[in-house]
Amino acid sequence: MRRFIIFALILTLLLVTGIQTPALAQEDAKPLSLYTRYPAQVTEPGKTVSFSLTLNSESKEQIVTLGMKTLPEGWKATFRGAGRIIKSAYVTPDNNITIDLKLEPPANVAAGDYAFVVEAKGQGETSTLPLSLTVEEKLPPKLTLNTDLPTLKGSPTSTFRFSTTLKNEGDENLDVNLIADAPAGFTVNFKLSGKDITSLPIDANSSKSISIEAKAFGVIPAGSYPLHVLAQGGDVQTSLDLTIEIAGQPELKVSGPDGRLSGEAYAGKDSPIKVIITNNGTAAAHQIELSATSPSGWKVDFEPKTIETLAVGKQVEVTANVHPGEKAIAGDYIVSVRAKPAQGTSKSADFRITVRTSTLWGVIGIALIAVAVAVVALAVVRFGRR
Repeated sequence: MRRFIIFALILTLLLVTGIQTPALAQEDAKPLSLYTRYPAQVTEPGKTVSFSLTLNSESKEQIVTLGMKTLPEGWKATFRGAGRIIKSAYVTPDNNITIDLKLEPPANVAAGDYAFVVEAKGQGETSTLPLSLTVEEKLPPKLTLNTDLPTLKGSPTSTFRFSTTLKNEGDENLDVNLIADAPAGFTVNFKLSGKDITSLPIDANSSKSISIEAKAFGVIPAGSYPLHVLAQGGDVQTSLDLTIEIAGQPELKVSGPDGRLSGEAYAGKDSPIKVIITNNGTAAAHQIELSATSPSGWKVDFEPKTIETLAVGKQVEVTANVHPGEKAIAGDYIVSVRAKPAQGTSKSADFRITVRTSTLWGVIGIALIAVAVAVVALAVVRFGRR
């Protein structure tokens, strides 16, 4: 009896297991599936959009028919496989099929959101895939050129660097030409990453940092100078007005009376040399310090040593007391005289100084020669009679 009960239980378990196994196997089988990695996209009017679809069937081999369950009015849908237009695909459990769906909008499509539903029909199985497209109006081409500092100040020798930002605010890439309407007496260069440029490509909705460098050549009077910059790409352009402000600067000249750069001096004595300091610049010179470079053993002092103020177009005469060394021999020497203002560039000039011997020593020499001649004459007269 006990054995019979055990046998009956085992038989019941086998029957239950045998009945449920096909059902479980059927539940585990995966149906037909259709998917894409990017089901929602944004486009612009007039552009065809492509979706990459993946078709999968792990339950069985079958032929799957492809179609559009939902297609907005005026739109055209095309399925492509292996580069050809297709209407169905053969799938097997061990392979995924990749299909390209191209959606072409009507010519007058309006901006907005559009819904699509792709349908794949197999043998007793159907899979659908919703897609979404947002059509946005294309931004018209637009360029802007801006700077935080449109006015720069400096001296006539300064390099004026304007930091600007050029931005393409449209939806198209542009090749932009840069043009500068420079004021007379100035050169202008455009630089990108330290390199000189005259044009550059700029992508849609992107910007570039451009340095605009202006430098004066020759003599530029103090004042304000406008600089107009134009950026032109295709049919669009933008401009930027900049200002260069030149501050006055002294320009000194060192010379002698009537332009002479020469003088005479005596060894061991102070010899005054006249020096003319002229301001040919565009601003007054202040606190002009005078100095000199002279041969070894020489001294040069100035009266006055400092010129407090020298107005534009004016000149002043100073005295350089040149004192050659005690042992200086006769000849020509060079003394450089320098004038340096508190603000501005120092200027210098070389004076040729001729050293003369003292006339006193010449008289003494002549007297000694005369005494010597007289002594010799007396000796000849006295000893000659003997």
